[in-house]
Amino acid sequence: MHKKELGGLQGFIRSMGAVFGDIGTSPLYTLSVILLLTRPKGEEIIGVVSLIVWTLIILVTLQYAWFAMNLSLKGEGGTIVLGEIASSIVKGKRLRKVFRFLVFLGVGFLLGDGVITPAITILSSAEGIRLIEGLENLPQHDVILIAILITLALFFLQPKGTGKIGAYFGPVMLVWFSSIGLMGLYHVWSYPRILMALSPLPAVEFVLEDPLRGLVVLSEVILAATGGEAMYADMGHLGRVAIRHAWAFVFPMLTLNYLGQGAYAILNPAKVQKDPVFFASAKDLLGEVLYLPFLLLVIMAGIIASQALISGVFSIVFQGINTRIMPMLRVKHTSTEISTQIYIPAANWLLFVGVLLMYLIFRTSDNMAHAYGFAVNTVMVITALFLAFIYFLRRSYFYFLGSLFLLSVDLLFFISSLYKVPHGGYWSVIFALVPISIILLYTSGQKRLYQNMKFMPFKDFVLEFEKVYKESPHIKGTAVFLVRDVKSIPQYVWQTMFEHGIVYENNIFLSLIKREEPFGVESLYKGSIANGLGLAEIRFGYMEVLDIKGELKRLNLEERVIFYGMEQVYTEKPIWKAFALLKRITPSFTEFYRFPTDKLHGITVRVSF
Repeated sequence: MHKKELGGLQGFIRSMGAVFGDIGTSPLYTLSVILLLTRPKGEEIIGVVSLIVWTLIILVTLQYAWFAMNLSLKGEGGTIVLGEIASSIVKGKRLRKVFRFLVFLGVGFLLGDGVITPAITILSSAEGIRLIEGLENLPQHDVILIAILITLALFFLQPKGTGKIGAYFGPVMLVWFSSIGLMGLYHVWSYPRILMALSPLPAVEFVLEDPLRGLVVLSEVILAATGGEAMYADMGHLGRVAIRHAWAFVFPMLTLNYLGQGAYAILNPAKVQKDPVFFASAKDLLGEVLYLPFLLLVIMAGIIASQALISGVFSIVFQGINTRIMPMLRVKHTSTEISTQIYIPAANWLLFVGVLLMYLIFRTSDNMAHAYGFAVNTVMVITALFLAFIYFLRRSYFYFLGSLFLLSVDLLFFISSLYKVPHGGYWSVIFALVPISIILLYTSGQKRLYQNMKFMPFKDFVLEFEKVYKESPHIKGTAVFLVRDVKSIPQYVWQTMFEHGIVYENNIFLSLIKREEPFGVESLYKGSIANGLGLAEIRFGYMEVLDIKGELKRLNLEERVIFYGMEQVYTEKPIWKAFALLKRITPSFTEFYRFPTDKLHGITVRVSF
């Protein structure tokens, strides 16, 4: 099953819901947090808004929409893809190891960020309820309860798949961006001087006037760019052109809204100290009657943003599984039309628990904002490093110099975000350390496992097989043996054939080979290796959800039995005991790829570390 190419109006609208939910709901809290934290007065607010606008220009438009999206593998983007591109260019093992470690960090912090994004988006949306007449004094624990109920509904919906509902996400977000853009334009009209924020000079002056305060503000300004990385990660789903066209609409709408919030904050300093500037400016414009339906739109936008993030987490985990940096987890396909619509139960419920923890630990969206951004910054630095490496190695010196500029800006934001670490930002690190630790444990354990397994060289195996096949009685039918690489024959195969005397009339080695490209499946019968022994391969892109039964039919093997090896790790070392436990609690290779269970026969092999 392959991805669908989306173009024109359909791709434009789909991008609204699938890509820009996170960055599109950042106006709910970004400027409010800055005003609460540093209390800029009067014209200083123009400098703050200028910082926000130019952050969107440099980090989102330049880094992701232009520089990153110029790089892809068969149209697919993301941190793992950048790692694959960089590794394909260089030959040195050391540099490849560096790239691999950067991918581990990037994936870990993206998944860590995945816990904070739904929490802050849903909670900040729910907090807007307080501006409804009669609910001004609604206790925070009631607001949290509303947020938890929304979160419960969202996560319990995931197993059902969001394909049909997702068709409405784009149009809702189109209404959302249009609404916040027009709302911003109204307030800009009341204070046109705010348009000075479109120049970078007020931003530079604000930072230079008090550099320490400027760094603190930068640590919160980055909130405006959270979700920018989704443009690149979702490129393979929707296409480069559709996402860029959608950003050409989203960017001016966001800019207008931030300008409008700035204008409102300058004209109404007392109100914005009491209520979040986004909701206060909306309430003053819309009044009591229209504010309620607008609040429903806010909550819907928050849910859509969270859904996009959850789907993104599923995609990242699936990429990690297929590129063999993460353990195999159960994957459910939720669409018969689009291969990238999947549901991963373990990822879903771990994310759900993480979001609930965020509510209970931080209580308010303002407190969450102090923890939010560090993970995003880390991913942006890693992306810029990859861009600089790749463009330099490709000798694209214009893009290389541009990448160095982007890296310097990312590092400035990263230094500013270090301020957040002792104020709750350490939770970003804690959440990121969970997937990073699992990745390191799994990849190190797998490497150790293969080092300690007893393989037989291919030539030696063929000589022994020819002898045994000639002299031993054959079982009728065809047996398929799953092997990773025919150059080294795994222990379970030669034990089964040579020690246990199980030899079929036809014996086929089947290898599943992950390709560099994200999509495409090719099943081939490679021919005979020896009399009674053949070789078949299924080559697939790392974003493909394989239909093994279908591929076996295409190969016309008519297999009677499928043999596979099950490694049982025996060790006294705690770290490898943890790896052994990870292997036991996650699905096996055959479970993950859904081989026909009525034909499977597992052979257990003991491996001592």
